[in-house]
Amino acid sequence: MSELPPDPARLRAILAHLDRQLADTDTLRTYLQIQRREVQRALDAASRAPDRAPRQQTRPAPELPPAAPATRPLSGPTGDGSGFMLEMKRHPQHPNPAVLHVDNCTMASQKTTALSDGELRAALREAEDVAPCPFCRPESKIDDTIA
Repeated sequence: MSELPPDPARLRAILAHLDRQLADTDTLRTYLQIQRREVQRALDAASRAPDRAPRQQTRPAPELPPAAPATRPLSGPTGDGSGFMLEMKRHPQHPNPAVLHVDNCTMASQKTTALSDGELRAALREAEDVAPCPFCRPESKIDDTIA
């Protein structure tokens, strides 16, 4: 074993951790023993009745309806270039800001939301949390929309 720390507080913490590990192992051992006994009983019962045929399914499996096509969230180009969409941040604490796109931008990810004029104005007020897409350059089209 590696060298142990000299102070009693850390030694007690290590000892408590080892005790928890042993208790978990005992619980697992007990569970596996119970499972093993059940499997052994089932094997003994199956061995005593060798002439019994395995169960066959008497009913045919039900016919399932065809799967519905998967619906995808708003993604990529969805408009004619006259509207805007917002690409969400990966998570609230992510360092990169949300990205504003023209609604026909092909660089937008699947996590985009179409914006109304009011939502566009609100997004523009949050300038430090929203950045324009460098590919579609929505800032060049914003003046025409909200003027």
